Amino acid sequence: MKKILFLALLFINFLVAEPRFEFNQTALDDYVHSIDGSYEYEVIKRVSGEGFTTYIVDLTSQTFLTKKDINRTKWKHWLIIVSPDQIKHTTGMLVIGGGDNDGSVPKEPDQLALEYAKATNSVVATLGMVPNQPLTFVGENKPRWEDAIIAYSWDKYLTTGEERWPLRMAMTKSAVAAMDTIQSVLFWEKENKEIKKFVVTGASKRGWTTWTTAGVDDRVEAIVPVVIDLLNLEPSFMHHWNVYGFWAPAIQDYVDMEITDWWASEEMRSLIRLVDPFSMKERFEMPKLLVNAAGDEFFLPTSSQFYFDELPGEKYLRYVPNANHNVSEGTDALETILAFYASILNGVDRPKFSWELKKDGSIRVLSESKVKEVIMWSATNQKARDFRKDTIGNSWESKVLQRNEDGTYLGKPTKPKKGWKAYFIEMTYETPFGLNLKLTTPVRVIPDTLPFEYQTPKKPKKGFLSK
Repeated sequence: MKKILFLALLFINFLVAEPRFEFNQTALDDYVHSIDGSYEYEVIKRVSGEGFTTYIVDLTSQTFLTKKDINRTKWKHWLIIVSPDQIKHTTGMLVIGGGDNDGSVPKEPDQLALEYAKATNSVVATLGMVPNQPLTFVGENKPRWEDAIIAYSWDKYLTTGEERWPLRMAMTKSAVAAMDTIQSVLFWEKENKEIKKFVVTGASKRGWTTWTTAGVDDRVEAIVPVVIDLLNLEPSFMHHWNVYGFWAPAIQDYVDMEITDWWASEEMRSLIRLVDPFSMKERFEMPKLLVNAAGDEFFLPTSSQFYFDELPGEKYLRYVPNANHNVSEGTDALETILAFYASILNGVDRPKFSWELKKDGSIRVLSESKVKEVIMWSATNQKARDFRKDTIGNSWESKVLQRNEDGTYLGKPTKPKKGWKAYFIEMTYETPFGLNLKLTTPVRVIPDTLPFEYQTPKKPKKGFLSK
């Protein structure tokens, strides 16, 4: 099948993302849903396996910026679609991934996507190169990667006010284009097989893109944003300083571009309205599983206090102990994600439970659903309120909690003689799929004191709203 141009597909309604017109439209909506004549794809390879076929697709999602801004404007991706021979569901999974644009043609499917597809008899696709990278901006002599690209794009917006700059626009459009393409490929390759909905997931900045994709595209049935514990950006980053007294090395790209000097400015608040999922929180009624690392080097484990309660609809947390930003390494986080995905596909109810963060520091959990095991995890740092794995290693310890007569579970840690202790409760539920679904409460810290006073940033360079 030769390259298929976007305009040629417009007549097939289900192949085109529909704006969420029930909400006030934003610059993100406008960018994502604008017709881009550079969109095209080609299935360049078909790999048959035992019970499945993999389609390796060369996808051009869009043109981002111009040659006056950047060295490469067309966004190219490898989209790898794993399709079981017998597809049992009209919902599939889109995994938003990273990587660079310098690699060769993939020869085989991502192993995780293959395992998920075979376990669920559903279509699972991995979108690579989000964002496209490396990128070199005009006026610079070195390429940028990952957060360095985002930080540069933020700086350009803060100083110019041009909504075309924030990289989140392009990252989101690439995910929407991937869903268009998956539907098209399956329609043509699998005798009109229709994929109607998607569960979208991704980690870190791809987790952020998971949120924004769900915000602008009504094909998203559920989301699993991974290690992106930062919604409601302004108080979250102020809390970061209150706890550490410095900006963690993991966000150095933003410090280098002096982005941290813009906090509390009107320009930064304008940017937040464009890119922070919290600014469109009313759009997230779909089921949500937020998977975070208790030892993340980017985000504090207590960050969910700034957004989770205000999210609408069905929502779950999973804080993973003894894990850093690479949350799947040496943990069972991927099993939790698969169990959640399988529950969406098969219409199986997720567990029902509630928690109460009591004034005495304890956490009280009441589970309406049968629970297999309840554990309190805790970790102590005697020197600082710092629970990054880089700082404390694998210090999280578990304690099995017993069910009280009233059906509740109570976690009440002892206050440390020195320093701070972080803790949360984890519930393990069995599923019909032979998988454990682990869900947690938020993380608490005792004593709940902030070691540092937030320092008002120095005055940033002149912004587009400066008088």
